[in-house]
Amino acid sequence: MSLSRRLFLASATAASAAALLPGGLGTVASADHHKGHGGKGKKGMKPARDNATDGKPYKISLAQWSLHRTIRAGELDPIDFPKFARTEFDIGGVEYVNQFFKDKANDEAYLSEMKKRGDDHDVSHVLIMVDGEGRLGDPSGKARKQAVDQHVKWLDAAKFLGCHSIRVNAASEGSWEQQRDHAADGLRRLGEKAEAYGLNVLVENHGGLSSNGEWLASVMKYADHPLVGTLPDFGNFIIDRKTGEAFDRYRGLELLMPYAEAVSAKTYGFDGEGNETTIDYPRMMKTVLENDYHSWVGIEWEGNDPGEIEGIKQTKALLERLQGELG
Repeated sequence: MSLSRRLFLASATAASAAALLPGGLGTVASADHHKGHGGKGKKGMKPARDNATDGKPYKISLAQWSLHRTIRAGELDPIDFPKFARTEFDIGGVEYVNQFFKDKANDEAYLSEMKKRGDDHDVSHVLIMVDGEGRLGDPSGKARKQAVDQHVKWLDAAKFLGCHSIRVNAASEGSWEQQRDHAADGLRRLGEKAEAYGLNVLVENHGGLSSNGEWLASVMKYADHPLVGTLPDFGNFIIDRKTGEAFDRYRGLELLMPYAEAVSAKTYGFDGEGNETTIDYPRMMKTVLENDYHSWVGIEWEGNDPGEIEGIKQTKALLERLQGELG
């Protein structure tokens, strides 16, 4: 079953508008075109940030990836995720992962039921993390165009659910400058399509050069679109897992937060006092707040011990403690 005609028309309008712009998807825009992001752009285009209004410095959401083992084991149906977030953890915002309902992007009945289960439990649908739809920074202009087009159905789904963003990747290949230009081009084109939906297109530091904070910040400047931003992940600053090359996470967060419209609070393990053992969380969250960010901070448990349920609970307890200490 397809999505509503209204969303279909929105998609068609965005595609038509993009087709009329000078330069095809195979053309990498020149550096002279880009004047930096800085949170600015076409007036009124950027979605209003869903900031905390209860006196706390930020809100806590749950990334579906935190339960990937539970879901893959068949112990949790992905459509029940928003209900589970509320009943098991008392969390009021959810971040979906498209690979758990990959064939449902255009299934209005499925998305309607998912939305209903969230709405029935007063859970906000925050964003959809999109993987496996092609490389937005592919060196081939044709492949880049195909990747942009394949992401549009997730803009449809995110709009239908009431999300504020989709999270995408900036994978590419070539030199530093070539990858920057290709990724910026694909992201800007997708940002142009997102205009019809009023949604953000957010890039996560997610391996390769995207985990280099300096490179990804430069991509934001070159993409130069008000709907293209970042989703900084506290843990994903490993550039090359084979060699162990990594970018300093604290510097990376400083570079990416000026463009952030979502934050991924990744955790791996805790000590007896409830502190994350690999990341200085007070330092990270202080950087988040210093950038005037007061919206959703998404729990993404990635550890093995304890299990997913307890890991999520401990991450939530840490973030709640820091709400008080940093508020």
